[in-house]
Amino acid sequence: MSENGKPGTQWSSWEVFVQAKSGDPHVHVGNVHAPDGELAIQNARDVYTRRNEGISLWVVPSENIIATSPSDSGPFFDPANDKIFRHTKFYSTPKGVRGV
Repeated sequence: MSENGKPGTQWSSWEVFVQAKSGDPHVHVGNVHAPDGELAIQNARDVYTRRNEGISLWVVPSENIIATSPSDSGPFFDPANDKIFRHTKFYSTPKGVRGV
């Protein structure tokens, strides 16, 4: 019998992302199991930020993550060399623009 008292059922899986400090990106650190988002956040806090490793958490249902497969590594990620307009050498920067 499972923790929620229903035979053969299991809590949903949630992917966990942690932001270490303000301005940093959220980084995937693992996953937790929970019946809803509120408990997923609490479980993620308890598992992934026990030693002040982060200031912000995101949890996303694992079923909502869509990813490429290893077989996509060829054509899907190849640069578009035949689309020369995407290269910045064909554009001029106006005078007065900084940081270029």
